[in-house]
Amino acid sequence: MTHSPKQFAVRAARCDHRATDEEVCQTLQRLTAPLSRSWDKLVSADLVVIKTNMVWPPDRIALHAGRRRELVDDAVMRATLRLLRERTKARLVVADTTYLPKPDGVGADVYFVPLLDEFGVEYLECNDPPHATYDVPGGGVMFSRYLLHECFRETDAVVSVAKMKSHAFMGLTLCLKNLFGLTPLTPAGRPRQYFHHLIRLSHVLPDLGLIVQPCLNIIDALTGQSRREWGGEGRVCDALIAGDQVIATDACAAHLMGHDPAADWPTPPFKRDRNALRVAAEAGFGTVDVSEVDFQSEVAPPLAEFDSDEPDSFETVASWRRTTCEQALYYRDHRDELVGQYHDGYVYLQDNRVIWHGPDPNNLGVSRRVLSGYRKDRALWLKKIEPEEREGEHFDVYEGILDQLRKV
Repeated sequence: MTHSPKQFAVRAARCDHRATDEEVCQTLQRLTAPLSRSWDKLVSADLVVIKTNMVWPPDRIALHAGRRRELVDDAVMRATLRLLRERTKARLVVADTTYLPKPDGVGADVYFVPLLDEFGVEYLECNDPPHATYDVPGGGVMFSRYLLHECFRETDAVVSVAKMKSHAFMGLTLCLKNLFGLTPLTPAGRPRQYFHHLIRLSHVLPDLGLIVQPCLNIIDALTGQSRREWGGEGRVCDALIAGDQVIATDACAAHLMGHDPAADWPTPPFKRDRNALRVAAEAGFGTVDVSEVDFQSEVAPPLAEFDSDEPDSFETVASWRRTTCEQALYYRDHRDELVGQYHDGYVYLQDNRVIWHGPDPNNLGVSRRVLSGYRKDRALWLKKIEPEEREGEHFDVYEGILDQLRKV
């Protein structure tokens, strides 16, 4: 099978949300067959790591039209595992982080272990050691390096399997955002809100994509969810999407959702922060120009009505973005002073002063909105204080955002 003359290839197929497991599997086989660059890596791999959007407490799983509303449906995951088992002899591992740990390290929210057992696939808990530090190729967009599970040292290929969803914070969540679940939580790694932070998250996601470089990206669009990532509105989309590069795949999926994949804050659905796909493309990772992709689709946009919630006013969000940047740059300019006072802990900065410090920001005692006091439009900025800037945060990102805000 010859390579596409274009650098990236994405395929979208019609697949009825009422299809049988066998029909879903056949559609995925047909959809992925032309992705020769994906299979070149997967067929020769010894270890394939799969990141799928499925971890969630079983008693909170929602359905829409008979399919998982917020999570990758069992039928799509079963088809993915069967496809990989039929086409590669590699060791297959599903990796993720659980929020409900048990003594053995696998939580109740990893409810899909029987499905993995059906295909002899392992589950790897990314919160558990051993961990390793990974430098971002090219120096990184937001940080120079990240702590991830050591398994990626030996991983030959990564597969990202995601649900088609809106996201109140990031506008949309597809195969790139799916990778966020690979970051270990405290005490091994950073608290979730450290990376899931205004300004940072839209730049952290491209970094994670650059580190793990998913070679096969699959989007479950049998059904989807609009408005937000959890507790949103179900949508019937009747489609499956697959591609050989994560940004190009998500860009084509965003197009099918009815969005402009090159749009950016404050254009909907990117109402709170920058479009991570565009940030990635600007850094030379993938593309948001669908015309640059070998994109063939049996379905036309919009698959359904998708948008993100807007709980806060434009003025408030703009103020949060501006003051986040100001606090980051204040830290940069007063780093020696702050390290001397608060070394090896976390601080929340607001209005050029430390309003909280401690070893674990998961234990604030109050919500961040309460911590912010009467200054509800003034952002809190969280930073791990280290004698040396080991994570290599790129403060020029904040300078660039301030420049953009002055033009809005």
